[in-house]
Amino acid sequence: MKDVELKMIERAKELLASGEVARVIGWKKGEFYFDPVPASFETVEELDSLVYNYFCGANLSKYLIEMSKKEGKTAVFLKPCDTYSFNQLVKEHRIKRENVYVIAVECLAKLDINKIKAQGVTGVTDVEVVDKQVKVTSLYGEVVLNKPDVVLEKCSVCQKTHQVKDEEIILHERPERDVNRFAQVAELEAMTEDECFAFWRNQLSKCIRCNACRNVCPACSCVKCVFDNPASGIAAKANDDKFEEQLFHIIRAFHVAGRCTDCGECSRVCPQNIPLHLLNRKFIKDIDSFYGEYQAGETAEGKTPLTEYTEGDTEPNDVFKGEAK
Repeated sequence: MKDVELKMIERAKELLASGEVARVIGWKKGEFYFDPVPASFETVEELDSLVYNYFCGANLSKYLIEMSKKEGKTAVFLKPCDTYSFNQLVKEHRIKRENVYVIAVECLAKLDINKIKAQGVTGVTDVEVVDKQVKVTSLYGEVVLNKPDVVLEKCSVCQKTHQVKDEEIILHERPERDVNRFAQVAELEAMTEDECFAFWRNQLSKCIRCNACRNVCPACSCVKCVFDNPASGIAAKANDDKFEEQLFHIIRAFHVAGRCTDCGECSRVCPQNIPLHLLNRKFIKDIDSFYGEYQAGETAEGKTPLTEYTEGDTEPNDVFKGEAK
């Protein structure tokens, strides 16, 4: 991954020095090695702090909503899954495509620091990945972990490829994988209504209403969010045992239905480790079943299944009767 990082820095410096772009969006070192954060770089000197490692899981597309409105072009490094969010935002006229220079970088599956810590490894200072093995260097020594056990959940089932790029930096061949991103959704569907209700009540009761999921979600791009309306009844900022308060997440899932690209950012940033992506995947699975397979963000044009009408659309009564095709 270090060779990719060096090429990214080199190319970004060329673009800034030539004046082709006014700024570059990437990642910089956070407080620790394993928490790089999204950052904007406006000078060649600043780019010396750009990093790209196996913990750069953040989707940078949402930052372009504001950055693409600024004077001058913005260069951005996008991983495969990020490009779907980018396309969707272009489709919704949230991003000015002509003001963005997309540089495609490979992902190769990002690591989940929480999964690494769960295996008893703390104080991580470096990682090296070879095939399916992760050699983790920490303050307390070295340990080798099985990569599939410690990747981000969104990466564990990802089959995405770059959908948009103005140029690329080291793209690797990705082997076909036999993965089913709807496996956990099927497990929930197999539950009784009471079991499913209990599952989600237990999970959503952990919510502290930090709004990290909303703030990081590319599909949540409204200038004024309905949840910030004091009259909405769901403006609590602390853990609440009333299920009406916990409906925040279910309502949000309805708001992004048909537009969610399944980038998994909501679950990645949740400090309570609530599997919020499962709500969105349930909607995605149903849309595929009722309207035909559809992947939000595959193109920057056209309408979503929920915003266009065809004679073959599923009728509401058919859905309730379980007769939907």
